[in-house]
Amino acid sequence: MSRLSLSAFALALGLATPVLSEGLTDMTPAERAAFGTEVRAYLLENPQVLMEAIAVLEQRQANEQAVGDAQLLEDNADALFNDGHSYVAGNPEGDVTMVEFIDYRCGYCRKAHPEVAELLARDGNIRLIVKEFPILGDESVLASRFALSVKKVAGDAAYGTIYDALMNLRADVTEASLRALAEDSDLDGDAIMAGMDDPEIDRIIAANRALGQTLRINGTPSFVFGDQMVRGYVPLDTMEQLVAAQRDE
Repeated sequence: MSRLSLSAFALALGLATPVLSEGLTDMTPAERAAFGTEVRAYLLENPQVLMEAIAVLEQRQANEQAVGDAQLLEDNADALFNDGHSYVAGNPEGDVTMVEFIDYRCGYCRKAHPEVAELLARDGNIRLIVKEFPILGDESVLASRFALSVKKVAGDAAYGTIYDALMNLRADVTEASLRALAEDSDLDGDAIMAGMDDPEIDRIIAANRALGQTLRINGTPSFVFGDQMVRGYVPLDTMEQLVAAQRDE
């Protein structure tokens, strides 16, 4: 294929320079038609070139997003890592901080939950911050309000217990099922249910939602590993790779 045809192919993928674009606009309709026929024939004969170009474009886009995410994380570091109200698990002094945005009604959050626990068990130097991020309806909000009330009324250890229980709850989230969870955990159900109306809980959920919107998070689970954002579920081995990458920086 001629050099000009290769340039036209690049242009078709949005990778060519304005100079080449001007050259194409100078062609007559017949010349452009012939040119398009030549490009099409080349692609049909060499489809791997198209895949290679798409891979290059996707890598560029991924690199650009990573740079943008890193800046977002830097700009919102205090809200992410030092908000003063989020539950902290693992090693509070760990050398890698991991943040997870969770919704108790999210199937992928439930899938990730034992893997996150295994990660913390295997690696004793990770600080995990849990962000209540209820986005899947009223039951999600009710579950988060309950968990946050447990933390306020009974402390972090009790929250950790209820966090696990809610992730494993297969019943509907109702006042009755939440009271049962409190009773099973030897907690004061009346005090916790009353605490769910605390305006501070409204503020925490609103702040987490605002942070998620700023970080362009629209699903759960979503993770932050140091200076890297991961939107969506990742398996345990990938989590371990992300943690290792943070330590290598």
